[in-house]
Amino acid sequence: MSAEAATSWQKNLDRLGLTLPAVVPPVAAYIPAVRTGSLVYTSGQLPFVDGQLSATGKAGAEVSLEQAAEAARLCALNALAAVHDLVGLDNVVRIVKVVGFVASAPGFSDQPLVINGASEFLGEVFGDAGVHARSAVGVSELPRNTPVEVELIAEVR
Repeated sequence: MSAEAATSWQKNLDRLGLTLPAVVPPVAAYIPAVRTGSLVYTSGQLPFVDGQLSATGKAGAEVSLEQAAEAARLCALNALAAVHDLVGLDNVVRIVKVVGFVASAPGFSDQPLVINGASEFLGEVFGDAGVHARSAVGVSELPRNTPVEVELIAEVR
């Protein structure tokens, strides 16, 4: 992929009216992202906006499917910020894998639709290079009562 194509990632964010936020400081004993070889692994990212969670509660109860999908999108944006802070967004070759956790009310089974918020966003930013393998997992609780947590693996140059 040419350097010109790589810089389109930032142009795509601009087109979407988005800027990469500051990386959220870790709340425990970990770092936001780590590189090994040509891969960057992010820690699980929460849907923080200006230091506040965009939503709290469980998908299918206090949080609607639509709100949870938007939270997943914000998690993915925060994950990109962690990648950018480590290696620069222009160095991303492709998104390899996304893992999403959804705090789910009993009987809620639309975790894949929630994590589509992250997956579709990554497609908007990276096009075909944003198509990835994925897991969407329902859990009973997440840190800080957030409805969604997303981590990703990116291939970088």
